[in-house]
Amino acid sequence: MCRWMAYTGDSVYIETLLYEPEHSLVHQSLGARKSEVTVNADGFGLGWYDAREEPGLYHEVMPAWSDCNLKNLAHHIRSNLFFAHVRASTGTATNRTNCHPFSYKNWLFMHNGQIGEYDKLRWHLDRLIPENLYSFRRGATDSEIIFLLMIANGLETNVNKAITSTLKQIETLMEQNGITEPLRFASTLSDGDKLTVIRYSSDHQSPTIYSKSFDRHIVVGSEPLELSGDGWTLIPEGHIATLDPTQPFHSSALF
Repeated sequence: MCRWMAYTGDSVYIETLLYEPEHSLVHQSLGARKSEVTVNADGFGLGWYDAREEPGLYHEVMPAWSDCNLKNLAHHIRSNLFFAHVRASTGTATNRTNCHPFSYKNWLFMHNGQIGEYDKLRWHLDRLIPENLYSFRRGATDSEIIFLLMIANGLETNVNKAITSTLKQIETLMEQNGITEPLRFASTLSDGDKLTVIRYSSDHQSPTIYSKSFDRHIVVGSEPLELSGDGWTLIPEGHIATLDPTQPFHSSALF
């Protein structure tokens, strides 16, 4: 399964989170500890917010640990909210259009998990994407479909409702097609202001998401960035949380 991390708080150089911690995301791409897949080498992506309304994006198909361009960008880019993702494919091709995070206007989205037996449902799922959004369907992953369906279901006006409606929509389609392999969904998304994280699965075995609050920022990701894990909180199964560095951590049940 993929590994990802996100940051919100005071503006920092991206390398301070992406490379410097002892169990940074780049380190996890070679040696994940809380995943069935140890190595995540099927591409990576970076998304960040700055003075412009729409986020910047960088995607590459080579392993994150071997890309000198990523290291240089992370050394120079400062951001108060950014995403990073290393990919372990669940079946779709390794190319830039399949790398996370995905974007739409001012939104960023990335995901770890799967739609059970996605190959059997892909045609049905594509048909659920409205015509006005289908031109944004650039890759072949189930993650991108989930994001576009959230937008179709009102993400820009009601985040929680869009998420729950989309997950129910997918589960209904799975049931109608006799799919028993689970839907697993460990995700984060942002409009450039708020950072929302969701941990959900149909079999109650969601991929992990951890968060840690500091004085002026919050870090969230698939694994703690320190090997000890001290101070990191596991997002509960079936919960959603909106992270704000100025507020105590709180999550609520998704359904």
